[in-house]
Amino acid sequence: MLGSLLIRGVDIIDGTGAPRFRGDIAVAGGRITELAGPGALAGAERAVDGENLALAPGFIDMHAHSDLHLLTDPGHFPKISQGITTEVIGQDGLSYAPVDAAALVVLRRQIAGWNGNPADLDFSWRTVGDYLDRLDAGITPNAVYLVPQGTLRLLVVGPEQRRATAREVDRMCALLAEGLAQGAAGMSSGLTYTPGMYADTAELTALCEVVSAADGFYAPHTRSYGAGALDAYAEMIDLARVTGCAVHLTHATMNFGVNRGRAPELLAMIDDALDRGCDISLDTYPYLPGSTTLSALLPSWASSGGPDATLARLTDPGDRSRITADVTVHGSDGCHGVTVDWETIQISGVADPDLSRYVGRTIADIAAAQAVSPVNVFFDLLLRDELATTILQHVGHEENVRAIMRHARHMGGSDALLVGDRPHPRAWGAFPRYLGRYVRELGVLGLEECVHHLTGRPARRLRLRERGLIRPGYAADLVLFDPETVCDTATFEQPKQQASGITHVLVNGEFAIDGGMPTGTLAGRALRMTSGGTDVKGEQNK
Repeated sequence: MLGSLLIRGVDIIDGTGAPRFRGDIAVAGGRITELAGPGALAGAERAVDGENLALAPGFIDMHAHSDLHLLTDPGHFPKISQGITTEVIGQDGLSYAPVDAAALVVLRRQIAGWNGNPADLDFSWRTVGDYLDRLDAGITPNAVYLVPQGTLRLLVVGPEQRRATAREVDRMCALLAEGLAQGAAGMSSGLTYTPGMYADTAELTALCEVVSAADGFYAPHTRSYGAGALDAYAEMIDLARVTGCAVHLTHATMNFGVNRGRAPELLAMIDDALDRGCDISLDTYPYLPGSTTLSALLPSWASSGGPDATLARLTDPGDRSRITADVTVHGSDGCHGVTVDWETIQISGVADPDLSRYVGRTIADIAAAQAVSPVNVFFDLLLRDELATTILQHVGHEENVRAIMRHARHMGGSDALLVGDRPHPRAWGAFPRYLGRYVRELGVLGLEECVHHLTGRPARRLRLRERGLIRPGYAADLVLFDPETVCDTATFEQPKQQASGITHVLVNGEFAIDGGMPTGTLAGRALRMTSGGTDVKGEQNK
């Protein structure tokens, strides 16, 4: 373990949004021990010169898909190199706890496009507590977990498209309460992903009442970010009003042509809800394209019953005809109620190496080269890659991105998928992109304000006790960066590129990045939510 550390003469951005100030900071025993004026502190075992650098609390990624990557590659370089010291996982209603053996088989196949499906990983956990214990065995950043509502539904109801019975709703509520008691911070949903999307508002209301009673929060991927976006947001805001549950609108975007320039309408809805006493927050990523699986574009009826049933429908002539009509004529609910524009669908990753030649190309381009219809390429890739293909979806609008990130309840979230040959560059660059492009280059946010969006504000949402700010006694999750050079270097053509300008990252007082290089230190922990805030297993927070 690192002994005492002194960072000298650095511009301290404390995470509150207050103006930066020059000073020295001392770290020992995993915590910030002192703050003082420049030159006032001495005697540490190691000193780092902070001249021309800024020191911020470690960044908090409010929407991460690292559920397996933390276990298979615990060094987690793509995220820790961005200055991310805490991630919120269990997102979009689909993750790996709580499970039984049967549900786990389905989940591993269904979300292989998000997380891969490593054959050599020990999936022996079953409860939320078991999974958090597995993370505690050694990870680089800290992790917060959300109980995934789609996983609850799979476990209790199954993968079929039907209404849950009263007894099944009670069972899901009991499992949710158990997961929250074991340390989860709240619940997520993926309401364009099966089977979570089969839940009606009454089912979600019952679950949100459980979350509210535990003082957690609900993080929904809403039913639409396209044709029905505002109605979908209104449903979630109404859940906050009816249940008293805090609602965090995850990757809160307004996408597709139907929503160009309409972000102010969403923000007005949020402001009205806040004025009425609802607890609403939101996160975004600082890019225009989104990222998901190719199978997500399917209509919900086509995915009922799980992966095997879906693959069977893709070979049935009648079902293929109906799917074609939904995605090209009517607007699939999986594609947010709009018809698929194949020019916007770019392949980012495949599970079958024989399909790697398609990575980086759009469905429209592949179809033109093969002289076939785009929908035939769609079916062919889904079948040959067994639903594991990942895509970029080029459907965002810059004016919406900027308007939403200015909101007073906004926070940062990468929404990064770490699998595939050419993943979305947000996997390596989301947080430095905020600091470089949207602060320094465009001036959309001030530096102190942006750091608040990425640190203190999400820490408060997560009830992270003694994290998210630079204060004596707080955990030493810290990032040292050059405000004049920090930027993302990851591109859509070369996405796996380390950001520039981030020199040192500490997690729980240990260097995870030292002089721009990874150290391999696994100082991260699962941050469990308790009635008073966050706890780390085996330790008592002050």
